[in-house]
Amino acid sequence: MHRRDFIKNGCAACLSFTVSSALLSSCVATKYISGDLGKDGLTISKDEFKVAQKGGTAYSSFIIIRNDALQYPICLYRFNDGEYSALWMKCSHQGAELQASGDVLQCPAHGSEFNNKGVVTNGPAGTNLRTFPVTINNNEIFIDLRKQS
Repeated sequence: MHRRDFIKNGCAACLSFTVSSALLSSCVATKYISGDLGKDGLTISKDEFKVAQKGGTAYSSFIIIRNDALQYPICLYRFNDGEYSALWMKCSHQGAELQASGDVLQCPAHGSEFNNKGVVTNGPAGTNLRTFPVTINNNEIFIDLRKQS
């Protein structure tokens, strides 16, 4: 390799590393909240999905609700201002707590995967996740824990 090619390739590699590092550091971390637990379910504000961003407001695609009264967390996905999906983060295969990664919930124990609607996309799990009905009233999201949707 000639010196000129080495310098050109080295600079290109450094530049791409710098750009990718900047993009990764600007990713929004997973947001955890406890919500307001009532007799029939959880209530949270729609504002929990808002992410301050330069030049406007963006929205997280999901938040995780952890509450001491719940055995497992609930992952709440936002598809638009009026459509949400509440998923019990308990693997339907053998009960391990799932991990959220974008639009996928993954089981660290055996590799099962579920989409953001709770449908199995990769086994060994053979059953979809437990989901809860979600209703919206003005700026509040209510997750009904009494029944499965």
